[in-house]
Amino acid sequence: MNDSFRGGAILNERMKITADAAAMLFLRQGYSKTQISHIAKAVGVSVGTIYLDFSGKKEILNFILASIIDPDFVNHEFERPITNDLFIGIETKIVTLFEDIGTEFSRHLENNAIGYTFGELISDSFDLLAQYAVGCLFIEKNYFDFKYLSDHYREYRKKFFAAMRQYLSIFMDRGDVRQLEDLDLNVMYITETLSWWAMDMRYTSFEISEISLESAKKICIDNITAAYKKQN
Repeated sequence: MNDSFRGGAILNERMKITADAAAMLFLRQGYSKTQISHIAKAVGVSVGTIYLDFSGKKEILNFILASIIDPDFVNHEFERPITNDLFIGIETKIVTLFEDIGTEFSRHLENNAIGYTFGELISDSFDLLAQYAVGCLFIEKNYFDFKYLSDHYREYRKKFFAAMRQYLSIFMDRGDVRQLEDLDLNVMYITETLSWWAMDMRYTSFEISEISLESAKKICIDNITAAYKKQN
């Protein structure tokens, strides 16, 4: 490994640490209330070190969003400090990602969920929420500051709930789950339960939990599938 590659990897790791710390602050105290000095303190470096990597707070946010779209983004080579020229159209890309996620989540509805089980739905939903936890929570916690993203996110949530409702309806008709008096409330219950264990527990709950995602997922699948199992 040559020195330039090693040096770039170290700088990229520093940027990732900065982005992770900033993401936690953006989620817990809000984007508008977070200052570069807060991020520097959380990372344990000087404010000047932050500005060596990022031109400002918006660039750090966009770095986080770009990493959500492409998890390998952090491994790219960058000219420092990063400026917003690198992130032209980032919000449009996020909206496109919402659309792609929604299409993928609904794909089993195309054949009336044949060969797809309620347990698999819960598992897939958990994985989806866990994968995009930071992006979803950021919009939820900062919706006044990012109206374009929040408006599209609301539409994405509506489509997600509608797809979940269709799945539950199919599973009821098929006898895979018990009959439910209020389908919409049950969809909300399942979704919010999964959201807490896959998202909030790790970032925004009163006490951040160190429970592994694997354990959290197992708890959700075991308890939700048992609660909705059709009684013989």
